[in-house]
Amino acid sequence: MVISTESEYRHLGESCGLADHDHDLVHDLNRRLDALWRYDPYIANAGWRVEIRRFWEDAKAQERQAIQRIRELIANEVRHGCF
Repeated sequence: MVISTESEYRHLGESCGLADHDHDLVHDLNRRLDALWRYDPYIANAGWRVEIRRFWEDAKAQERQAIQRIRELIANEVRHGCF
């Protein structure tokens, strides 16, 4: 049975578990957490290449900062009953 594109997407967006801005925070937090654990192998793979290793270490530190900021924003939303 072939379902038309129109019927596939007819009800898209009817169910909403979070406001868009909160969903965006959760979605991005998930993406960044996935990225964070990838940095350790990148750092290890750089081996003796100090400049490359430092790049990955810096990227990992930036990711940690962004994750912390998103966590703070989510906590703020929860405290204000907006989540």
